[in-house]
Amino acid sequence: MALSAPLRRLLVTVCAPTLLATAITSAHADPAPAEPAPGTPEPATAPTGAAPGERDGTDVDELKLSNAWVPRSQQLRFGAEPLDYVTDAATRAAGSATCSITANEATAMVIAMTWPEVSPSGAPPSPMTLSRYDTQPSLGDPQNRAPGLWFHPGIGMWQLDSAGLGTDFTAAEAMDTKYAAERMAPFIVDKYCARRADGAGRAAARAHAWTDWVACREGACENTYQRALDGVVTDDSVGRYGGAEPRRCWYRGAAHDCMFVDPAAAQGSDWWAAPGGGRSPVAAPFYVIRLDGVRTTELRYWLTLDSGAAGDVEVVRPFGANARGGLTWRQGPGMCDMTAWRGDC
Repeated sequence: MALSAPLRRLLVTVCAPTLLATAITSAHADPAPAEPAPGTPEPATAPTGAAPGERDGTDVDELKLSNAWVPRSQQLRFGAEPLDYVTDAATRAAGSATCSITANEATAMVIAMTWPEVSPSGAPPSPMTLSRYDTQPSLGDPQNRAPGLWFHPGIGMWQLDSAGLGTDFTAAEAMDTKYAAERMAPFIVDKYCARRADGAGRAAARAHAWTDWVACREGACENTYQRALDGVVTDDSVGRYGGAEPRRCWYRGAAHDCMFVDPAAAQGSDWWAAPGGGRSPVAAPFYVIRLDGVRTTELRYWLTLDSGAAGDVEVVRPFGANARGGLTWRQGPGMCDMTAWRGDC
């Protein structure tokens, strides 16, 4: 894909053995307060293994905040293809903004929360990321037919949650960096401009734009924003869907676009994909289908060959419903993955 001029200014590309960095600069950029806010500890090393989710008894928000800071010794990395889509969406959002913001500033602002939220090591945030902090029993199969029958409510590098920004996304849409960026970029830029219109300074307006992300509450996202303005390292191994695979599926007498999600195939930061990587179980490989009708519904479907259950299992969540109380689990009627020719074909 040919790179646009704004994107070329954003990227830092690795050309062995030399690191070539092109800084993002702007007349409107604030002086970089690259240090954590006073009194806020920054981790000396990146969290590894099960660190973010295993400390039972600790408040979830506290866990996120304590793991939000990317150590200064770690470069910020981002998937090359996802960054293309984010840059395109942020450039359009900046072009139609009601306040002064450059495309580069908008791009950095849209990706700033992804590292504190899902990759505090600085590794490329995975578009496939599944939340591992939520342990409500209602998120699991009430019949306990297999350990991997689990509904993760927060999805993707922006952790779009069914209780908030992700309530009208399927998991597949939240993992699709093109689709998600096209919705997140104008949302974030509009929030920024609304606060600027109220008289707030640029840093305060950015903080307001990030209020939907817990990990941003104590300054970690301002830190990554300022660092992203100086450039990020792109990673060609992280694709648009982060390892999830678009397929075609036959379900209830009709063909549907579907997404196959196997946590073991995650691209980018994948600490969350390990069984011990968080508080909740990690889902067995599953399919996602959007069912449009009187009320749009997200379907997640487990073939018996993936989950180990005695039969197929499905769970549905109507758009607008919080998964923590809005799921319906039932026996699957049979589904065929027509792309890979697996399942009930």
